[in-house]
Amino acid sequence: MGIFDTIKDEAKRNFIARSDQAKDDIIYRYPETNIRMLTQLTVDADEMALFVKDGKIEGRLGPGRHNLDTNNVPFISRLLEKFTGGNLFIAEVFFVSLREFAGLKFGGPIGDVRDPETGLGIGTMVYGDFSIRVTDPEKLVLGLVGMRHASNEEFTGWFKNQVLKVIRDRIAELLVKKKWPLLDVTSGAYTEEIEQEVITGVKGHVSSYGVDIVRLGNFHVSIKEEDEATLKKLSKDVAYSRLAGGFQNYAQGQAMLGAAEGMSKGGEGGGAALQGMGLGVGFGMAQMFANQGKPAPAQAAAGGSHCPSCGTPGSGKFCSNCGAAMAPQAKKCAKCQVDLAAGAKFCASCGTPAGG
Repeated sequence: MGIFDTIKDEAKRNFIARSDQAKDDIIYRYPETNIRMLTQLTVDADEMALFVKDGKIEGRLGPGRHNLDTNNVPFISRLLEKFTGGNLFIAEVFFVSLREFAGLKFGGPIGDVRDPETGLGIGTMVYGDFSIRVTDPEKLVLGLVGMRHASNEEFTGWFKNQVLKVIRDRIAELLVKKKWPLLDVTSGAYTEEIEQEVITGVKGHVSSYGVDIVRLGNFHVSIKEEDEATLKKLSKDVAYSRLAGGFQNYAQGQAMLGAAEGMSKGGEGGGAALQGMGLGVGFGMAQMFANQGKPAPAQAAAGGSHCPSCGTPGSGKFCSNCGAAMAPQAKKCAKCQVDLAAGAKFCASCGTPAGG
C-alpha cells in the first residue's frame, strides 16, 4: 500500500456514512468499531443511526451531519475508553432505513395440502413479493443483534422465512375451515383473502422486532402440472358421479362408453354412431342403477288382472298383497280375442256371439 492510499484510508476514518453499495439495504452495519473523536457522521433523510455497545443501545442520531464529540453528542461520554486518553470510543454503528422497501421476493414449498373436494394430499408451492417498513429501529437492531443476524442479507432471509411459515399455516387452515377446493386456490380465486390472512399473521410474528409488512404482491399458490391434471379429472368424476346418483352408476356408464369407443375404432364407418350408442347406453345404465330399490311400475299379469293400487297380478276379487279390490277381468271374443264390453251379447269387432 502506497503513502497516498494510507492517507486516503485515514481520511475515510474521519467520516462515517452508509456506503454507496448499501444504499438499498434496510440495515447497514458500519465495519469499524473504533471511532475517533470529532469524526463526522452523516445520516440520510430516510434513516437513523444507532450506537450499540455490549448488546445495549447507547444512543441514536437522526438525519443530518453530526460531529462526534461529547459536547455535540452527550451519550458519547458513555462510550469513551480511558486507555485511549479520550481520543476514540468503541461502538457498533447501525444505519436503519425507515422508508418502505418493496419488491422483496420470496418463494418455497408449502408442503402437502389436502384438497377438500377430492381428499388428495397435493404438494403446493407459493411465491410472490412483499414490502416492509421498519417502525422501531431500536427493537430491530437489538432483536437482530441478539440473534446474530445483523447484516442485511441475514435480516431479509430471516424475514422471508417468517412469511413462508405464516403462509403454510394460514393456507392449510383456510382449506380446512372454509373447504376451498385447491384448484380454486391455485387459480387465484381467493388470492385477496389469503393475502389479508398472511399480512395479519406475519404482523403477529414480527411486530416485536419493530418491523411491519405493508403489502403482498404477485402472490400465487401453485401445484405441479401433473397434480393439476389429476385434480381436474377427479373433480370432473365427482361432479358426474353426483349427476348419475353415485360413483358406481357413473363407473358403469363410463365402462359402456369405453366399450363403445373401442368398437368405433374397429372401423371408420359407423364409428360416430357407435359412440353415440355408447353415450346413450352409458347414461341409460347410470339411470338404471340410480333407480335400483325403487318400486317397479305396475304391469298386468299375462292372461289375468292386476291390482289398481299396488300393481300385483292376480285373478281373485281382492289383491293378495294389499287387500284392495281387483279390477274386473274383461272377457275376450272366442274368435278374434278382442276384449268384450261389459254386458255385450256380440263382439263389436267380428259379430261373433259373446257366448260362442
